[in-house]
Amino acid sequence: MMNHEPELMLFGGSSSPELTGEVCRYMGINPGTIFSKRFSDGETQVEIGENVRGRDVFIVQSTCPPVNDHLMELLIIIDAMKRASARRITAVIPYYGYGRQDRKVKPRVPISAKLVADLITIAGAHRVVAMDLHAGQIQGYFNIPVDNIFAAPVILKYIHTNFKDNLVMVAPDAGGVERARAFAKRLDATLAIIDKRREAPSEAEAMNIIGDVNGRTAVILDDMVDTAGTLTQAAAALKKRGALGIHACCTHPVLSGPAVERIEKSPIETLVVTNTIPLGEKAKMCTKINVLSVAELLGETIKRSYHSQSVSTLFV
Repeated sequence: MMNHEPELMLFGGSSSPELTGEVCRYMGINPGTIFSKRFSDGETQVEIGENVRGRDVFIVQSTCPPVNDHLMELLIIIDAMKRASARRITAVIPYYGYGRQDRKVKPRVPISAKLVADLITIAGAHRVVAMDLHAGQIQGYFNIPVDNIFAAPVILKYIHTNFKDNLVMVAPDAGGVERARAFAKRLDATLAIIDKRREAPSEAEAMNIIGDVNGRTAVILDDMVDTAGTLTQAAAALKKRGALGIHACCTHPVLSGPAVERIEKSPIETLVVTNTIPLGEKAKMCTKINVLSVAELLGETIKRSYHSQSVSTLFV
């Protein structure tokens, strides 16, 4: 009896070659070949090096810095796959750039997260797999299925192994309370919340702490660290309130601008991140930063999506 299930093929864009390789090793397959280059004026050209006609294609590409280049490359790869007659195209986006621009915060500003969703859909993607979207409602910006998977199993395992007793999980702002509460429940820890007031974009001032952190090991949880302003100010506030040890965990290490210098000078003892975004050279040199791999989680998600199995059971 013939097997009519289309062959799975996995390709990686230029933003995530190491992660793509790890995912392929977990799945026991070889990555597909893509030739990508730039013309002298900066245009991106892509050529798919293998036959994808009738295949189930997965494209791994984080839209991390340089965000616009990687986003455009993803769109071009999707278009190339569509024109090469791939049966189904899934964009695997470990880090979804523009995710913070998810609503109108004042008049005459765009909702860029929705625009990016439209671009990916129009380019020809049939499904999207993302990790720890900055806002859950971004799933609704797409008119195609979206699996928003979480790095929580990987980070929870690390915390459970390395921090034993007297833990307090800290939300760096009101938006992170749900995440911190879920971690606290899983780890039988207490919960604290940083009350902050943002003075300008990419700047934040920690004002107050709700909850008891005195004499406890504090673990700050967030979905990403960009300039690390919020994170380091939260750490300073925790230290002032008597926390014995201060650690931080986040999924996406954007780490732009003065982030690494701020982390090195802060009371944070360790910053645990995942490899949804490859670390820059300065971040690689920082001894406080530990990287966890989400390759197995992504690989298992891709396998289950390919076989039309439940993805949500990964997080039960």
